[in-house]
Amino acid sequence: MNEINEHTPLSPKLSETLVMITKFFGNTADLSVMRFTLRGVKCAAVSVEGMVSSEIVGELVYKPLMSLENETTATPTELKKLLTENALMSSDRTAARTLGSCAELVFAGFVLVFTDGADSAEAVGIQGYPTKAVAEPTAENDLLSSQEAFTEAVRTNISLVRRRLRTPKLRFELIKCGKLSGTETAIAYIEGKTDPKMLRELKKRLKSVELDSVLGPAFLLPFLEKQSDKLLFSEVGTTERPDMLCADLIQGRIGILIDGAPFALVCPYLFAQGFESIDDYAAKTYFAVFLKFIRCLSFLLAAAFPGVYVAAVNFAPEMLNMKLLLSLAAGERSTMLSLFTEMLIVMLLLEVLREASIRLPHAIGTAVSIAGGLIIGDAAVKSGLISSPLMIVVGITATASYVLPAFAQQLSFIRLMFILAGGFAGFFGISVCAVMITANICSQSLAGIPYTSPLSPFRKKRIMNVTGRKNFAALARDKTTVSEFR
Repeated sequence: MNEINEHTPLSPKLSETLVMITKFFGNTADLSVMRFTLRGVKCAAVSVEGMVSSEIVGELVYKPLMSLENETTATPTELKKLLTENALMSSDRTAARTLGSCAELVFAGFVLVFTDGADSAEAVGIQGYPTKAVAEPTAENDLLSSQEAFTEAVRTNISLVRRRLRTPKLRFELIKCGKLSGTETAIAYIEGKTDPKMLRELKKRLKSVELDSVLGPAFLLPFLEKQSDKLLFSEVGTTERPDMLCADLIQGRIGILIDGAPFALVCPYLFAQGFESIDDYAAKTYFAVFLKFIRCLSFLLAAAFPGVYVAAVNFAPEMLNMKLLLSLAAGERSTMLSLFTEMLIVMLLLEVLREASIRLPHAIGTAVSIAGGLIIGDAAVKSGLISSPLMIVVGITATASYVLPAFAQQLSFIRLMFILAGGFAGFFGISVCAVMITANICSQSLAGIPYTSPLSPFRKKRIMNVTGRKNFAALARDKTTVSEFR
C-alpha cells in the first residue's frame, strides 16, 4: 500500500479503507470500529469514544441499521442510497471522501458509516462529549443581570448568544485554528452594524495563525493585536457573560468564541469599557455617575498612590500637613529600611499573595490572604520592618485595585513604574512616567479605531456613557456604531 496522508482518497474496498484509517489514526486506543453486514453488503461504523453520545448513536444509527437487516439483498449503490435517504436520520449530516475529512469529522463527534463498494462515507453528527454545565460568572459579578456564564463548549456558547439575539442578522462564522488541534473558532457579529473593513481585517489576522495548536485565547492575542509586546493595555477584551457580549455586538463590535475557553474575546476593546458594568443600567443616573467616579478614583489610587506617597515623603515633605508629617516621621524612624525599599518589598509581597490566592483552591486561597494580610503584616509592623502609615497606603492601594479586575495586570506593572519613578526622581519622575503611560495608551488603535475613543477623539454624544450612563430611551435613539468611534 502506498504512503497515506490526509489527501488520500477512500478505497471502494471496505477492508482497505479500514486498514488505511487504522494506520492513519495510529491505531489509537479510543478509535471504535464496528463491523456488520446489511442486505448482504459489508459495512462498518467508525467513531471515537468519548466524542459521541452512546444513547443517541444507538437511537439514530444502530437501531435504524438493524431494522434493515432482514430485508432483501441489495447492491452497494442501492444500500448507500437507502442509508442516506431512509435510515440515517440526523440534522447534521455530510459525506467524507478523504482520510483528512474522515479525521476532521470523527474527532468532531461524527459517526462514519462505510459500505463495501462505495468510495465515500456517510457522516452523522452525534456529538456527545462531556461539557461543563452553564454556571454563574466568577470574575464579572453583577447583581441585577443574568447569572449565566460561558462554558468551554463553543456550540453551547453560540446558543447562549443566539438565545438573546434572535435576529437573522446575527452571524457566526467558524474558522479552524491550529494545524494539529483544529480548534473551532467562531466569529460573531451583526450584519449591518459591524464595520466591514474591521471584519475583513480581523478574519485576515485569524487566518494568518500558523500555530500547531490553539488551546486558548492567549494563543490568538499576539495575532489579533499588532505590536502587542509594546502596548500596556490590550486592544482585545474578554468577557465571560453572554449578555455583555450581546451588548457589544449590538454596538457593532466583533466577538470571538474559542472552543475550550469559558469566555469570549471582544474586538475592539476601548479603555472606557474597563470602567463599565451592566449593572450601571439598572441604577439611577446619579448613582451610575457616582460609581464611575469611584472606579476612576480607584484606578488612580491603585496605579499612582504608592509612587506619589514615596515621592511626597522623600522629595517634597513640605506638601504634607505638619501633624501628618510628624506622624510619618515617627513611623519611619522606628523602621530599619528606607521608605523606598519598604514600598518595593511590600508591593512585591502583595503580588505574591495575590498570585497565590488565584492559583490555589478557593478555600486555601482565602486562608493565604488572611495569613498574609493579618499575620505577616501585623508581625512586620510590630517588628519594625515596615511602618504603620505604609501599611495603610498598601491596604488602600490593594483594595482599589480589586475594583477594576479588567486592568489587574496593567495596574500591577504601572504601580511598580510609579514607585520606581517616585523613588528615584520624585514628582518629576512621576510626571514623566504619567506622560509616557498616557502616550502609550493614546497610540493604541485596532483597525483604525482609537483605544481612547470617545474621549480622544472627542465624541460628544458618546461621552455620557463614559461619565455615567444613558437611559434606555436615549440608547434607543442613539444609532452609533463602532465605525463612528474613528
